[in-house]
Amino acid sequence: METGVSLLSKLPGTGTTIFSVMSALAAECGAVNLAQGFPDFNCPDRLMDLVNQYMRKGMNQYAPMPGVPELRKRIAEKTKNLYGAEYDWQSEITVVGGATLGLFCAISAVVRENDEVIVIEPAYDSYIPAITLNGGKPVFSKLKYPTFQINWQEIKKLINFKTRAIIINSPHNPTGMVMGTDDMLQLEKLTEDTDIVVISDEVYEHILFDGQAHQSVCRFPSLASRSFIISSFGKTYHTTGWKLGYVIAPEKLSVEFRKIYQFVAFSTSTPVQYAYADFLEDELHYLTLPQFYQAKRDLFRELVKPSRFKLLDCSGSYFQLLGYEKIGNEQDYDMAVKLTREQGIASVPVSVFYHDKTDNHVLRFCFAKSENTLKQAAQILCNL
Repeated sequence: METGVSLLSKLPGTGTTIFSVMSALAAECGAVNLAQGFPDFNCPDRLMDLVNQYMRKGMNQYAPMPGVPELRKRIAEKTKNLYGAEYDWQSEITVVGGATLGLFCAISAVVRENDEVIVIEPAYDSYIPAITLNGGKPVFSKLKYPTFQINWQEIKKLINFKTRAIIINSPHNPTGMVMGTDDMLQLEKLTEDTDIVVISDEVYEHILFDGQAHQSVCRFPSLASRSFIISSFGKTYHTTGWKLGYVIAPEKLSVEFRKIYQFVAFSTSTPVQYAYADFLEDELHYLTLPQFYQAKRDLFRELVKPSRFKLLDCSGSYFQLLGYEKIGNEQDYDMAVKLTREQGIASVPVSVFYHDKTDNHVLRFCFAKSENTLKQAAQILCNL
């Protein structure tokens, strides 16, 4: 149906997210889908049983806007046990309908017309549209290729009186980089005595490898006092389709966050919240997640090693970057489409995570898959 109105787009340069594009293409071509970041295996049976149990108990109506108390209490306990940080479960923890929604509301809560927000690229693709929709201006610093370390001197030069926020992401999507203690201390130094807000995307907080510990901003009191922390149950419990996450922030920031959130979603799935609250009592799942995913990372890397792809470092998240310089010189988007259509394996081109489409001839592959899927994918890659 044709519209009879004239409409000026608020996001004229934005199309459909690459994750939807590549997953749709994978389905169309019957390809092995290592593009979109979701597991192809199920969550724990007990967690599903708990959701069903609470549905049958009648917990099927609206949850309180900030989340059910039982879950927020457990999140507070977990945060204190893991990171030594104390947050008030009533005023400083908000359960939301997925981490992307949490990011949007956090950005909306603090960014005003003409504010600048520092975005470190390559960056998850929801950050920039959220900044733009709120009248802000994203300014960019690139991770150093191929190590993907943060250029703190460059970020220091970007900071000025217009800087409202800095968005960080660790473990990092799409590169697998992990911020260390020194990174956090540098960030702490750059933001001290300023009104800059830190928006910390920590959805892969439990997926770090080789004995590393996650350096959440809440470990650093000065940073914690100015930070939104966004986390995801979907990534931790293999339940990305349930779309449940949470946002932790000091009370003054949480008040502003909730002003936005209550009119965007109001609340999220009640029985799922109760189920997570019970399941959080079992620390073993998230404490053993690093070993679980490191085994998958190591298997995928070992299987791909004989190929002509270049394996880049992966210290966290469940993504492996592969350079394809020895295979072709196409732009990475064209290469991703070609491999999906002609070879039956779907990936994500990394250039889409840069505002200027920087192309290092690198593709992102998700290894949160079963052993059979990883073997099938690696066989295709090794045959190129």
